[in-house]
Amino acid sequence: MQETILLVDDEPHILELLSVALEDEKYRILQAKNGKEALAQFKKEKPYLVLLDIRMPDVDGLEVLRQIKESNQTSSVIMMSAYGAMETVLEAIKRGAYDYLTKPIDLEKVKVLVRRALEAQKLAQEVTSLRSKVKEKYQLENIVGKHPKMFEVYKMIGRVMDNKATVLIFGGTGTGKEVVARAIHFNGPLKDEPFIAVDCASLPSDLLESELFGHEKGAFTGAIAQKLGKFELANKGTLFLDEIGNLTLATQVKLLRFMQEKRIERVGGTKSIELDVRIITATNLDLEKAAKEGSFREDLYCRLNVITIPLPPLRERRDDIPLLVEHFLQKYRSESKGKTKYVLPETMDLLMRYDWPGNVRELENVIERATVVGKSEAILIEDLPLRIQKQKVVSGPELETSAEKVPFEQRVEDFEKRLIVDALEKTNWIQTKAAQLLGTSRSIMKYKMKKYGIKRGEGRREENE
Repeated sequence: MQETILLVDDEPHILELLSVALEDEKYRILQAKNGKEALAQFKKEKPYLVLLDIRMPDVDGLEVLRQIKESNQTSSVIMMSAYGAMETVLEAIKRGAYDYLTKPIDLEKVKVLVRRALEAQKLAQEVTSLRSKVKEKYQLENIVGKHPKMFEVYKMIGRVMDNKATVLIFGGTGTGKEVVARAIHFNGPLKDEPFIAVDCASLPSDLLESELFGHEKGAFTGAIAQKLGKFELANKGTLFLDEIGNLTLATQVKLLRFMQEKRIERVGGTKSIELDVRIITATNLDLEKAAKEGSFREDLYCRLNVITIPLPPLRERRDDIPLLVEHFLQKYRSESKGKTKYVLPETMDLLMRYDWPGNVRELENVIERATVVGKSEAILIEDLPLRIQKQKVVSGPELETSAEKVPFEQRVEDFEKRLIVDALEKTNWIQTKAAQLLGTSRSIMKYKMKKYGIKRGEGRREENE
C-alpha cells in the first residue's frame, strides 16, 4: 500500500523540491500552500505523515500541528523551519511533533527522517493493535515501548494470557518482570482470581520453604500456629516466583513435585494438598547454564521453560527512553502540583547516553526525583543525579570558541563529526555500538559517516595535524 505524505509550505519551490525527491521514493504526495488548505487536506485524505512549515501567513505551523494532533494523535508530523529558534522547536516537540528539519533542506536527511517516521508509526500501530487484542487494562499501560524487542514482548503476552501455560520471564533487575507477569494474569481467564508474588531472593532459604508451602503448628521452633503458604493462597489463580534461581535444591524438589502432580505438603505435615495454580517465574540468571553446572535442577528447568519471554535491558532500546520519560512525567504529575513537566533536549541527551544498569526502574526513580527537586517547569540537567550528569556528551569533544568568524552551520557540522569519530574510537569502529552510544540508529550513523567522509583512523589524523 502506497503511503501518503502531505507537504505544507508557502514557498512553491520548496514544495516542488520535496515532491520530486519523495515521489522518487514511491510515496503518494499531497501539497498545501497554507495552514487552512493543509487542515482541509488532512481531514479529507488522512495522510500517514505531514511535513509542515512553521512560519506561514494565515495559520502558523504550530497551530496546524495542534489541530492535527487533536484530530488524529497517531499521525506523525515533521516540522520545517528556516529559523531554528530553540523556543519554537521545543514548543513543536511538546505539542507532539516527531522531529524537525532546518532549511535549506538536505534531501538525503529528509528521506532518512521520513523513513524513520513512517517505520515508527507502523510499529506504533502494530503495538496498539496488539494491546487491544490483549484487552489492555491498567497493568498493560505500564508496559511502555515501541522498540522491536518490546513488540516481541507484546506478542508473547498476547499468546499466553488466554491460557494457563507456565511462563518464564527473563530479564535484568528493573526491566519490569513483575509488570509483565501481572499483565498476563489480569488480562486473562484468571483475572478475578488471586495473584500472589514472591521474591525468592528477599527471604532466607530456611524461611522461604515455609513461606511458599506453609507449615503445621509445631513444625519448627516458633511455629505456634498453622500457616497457609503462598501456593494455597494462590489457589485458582497465579503464583509469581521472582528470582527463581535463588531456590535451594531442596525447595526445587518440592516445586518440581507440584509442577508434576499439582500437589504440595506443608512443612511438618503429612497431608497432600491438591491445588490449581498457574506458575509464572522470573530470573536474571542463565538457568540453562545453572542446570548444566548442577546448581539448578535440569528437570525443573524443563518444566518451567515452557514459554519464555525475554525482556531487553533499557540500554538496548534507547529509542524508548523518551516514551518512558513522558509516561513517568504523567505518572508523577501530582509531585509537580498537577502540572506535567517537560524535558529539555540537553537533559534528554544525557538520559539517552546513560547505560541504565537499573533499567526502567532506575529511570522511573530518576524522573520521580527530578519532578520533586526541580523548581522549573522543565527537567534540567542539574535535576539529575550526579552519576548521570557525568555522562556529558560521552566525555566527548567540547565545543571550541574563538574570535575567528566561522558560520554557525559549519561549527555544528564540525562538532557533530567529532562526536561521531569519538564514539567510533570508543567502540573500536563498530558502527552499531557507536550508534547506541550516541542514542541514534545505525542507518543514521552510516549516512552521517558518508556525509562527512569519515573513515577509520579519522580521529588519529586530526590529532596529528
